[in-house]
Amino acid sequence: MDAVRVSALRERLAGTGWWEAVGGFAGSLRRSVERRGAGGLLLVGTEAYEPWHLAAHLDDQAAWSAVPRLAPTLLRHRPPPGAPAHLAHGLRRLTEAGRGATVLVVAPQTAGAPLLERVRDARRHGATVLALDGAAPGDLGGLAHERLAVGTAAEEPFDLAQHLVSAAAGLPPARRTSLDRLAALAGRLASAPALSRW
Repeated sequence: MDAVRVSALRERLAGTGWWEAVGGFAGSLRRSVERRGAGGLLLVGTEAYEPWHLAAHLDDQAAWSAVPRLAPTLLRHRPPPGAPAHLAHGLRRLTEAGRGATVLVVAPQTAGAPLLERVRDARRHGATVLALDGAAPGDLGGLAHERLAVGTAAEEPFDLAQHLVSAAAGLPPARRTSLDRLAALAGRLASAPALSRW
C-alpha cells in the first residue's frame, strides 16, 4: 500500500478514533524498538497465520524511516528444514527473548496455548509484548503490555490494520515544542493537590 493510499485512508478514518488507536499502538511499537538497550523486534503469528505481509512492510518502514530495529525477525511455528536463514527462526526464539526484546504477536484468531506459553515466557524474562489481534480480550489481553484489538467490521479489516500499523510505525514521533512542555507542566501543577505546611 503506497503513501498516497495510506494518506487517503487516514483522512477517511479521521474522527472515528481508529487512526488515533493505530497511531498510539504504532508509537508504542516504535518507542519499544528505539529505547535505550532495545534488542530486536520478534514478529510472530499463530499456527494458522504467519504475518508475512506485515514483516515485509515493517522491513520497508525500517529502511525508509532510518529505524533499523523496526525490521522484524519473523518467527515461524514450523520452519521447514533447509529454509533460508531469514525464514528459519522458530518459536524457540521467544523463550530466549529477554529484556530489551520486543515481541509483536499478530493473531486474527485465538493464539493457542503453545504460543501463549512462549509469549508468557518472553514477558517473564523482560520482553515487551505487543498484540495485534482479533480475538477475545482474555487470549492475549492479559499478556500484552499494549494491545490493538481489530474488529471484524468491514471498516476495520485485519489486513488494513496491519498496513496502517506499519505505516504509522515509520512516522517520526511528534516533536514537542518548549511551549508544549511548559503547558503540560503547568497542567500537572494546577491539578496537583495543594501542599500542606509542616
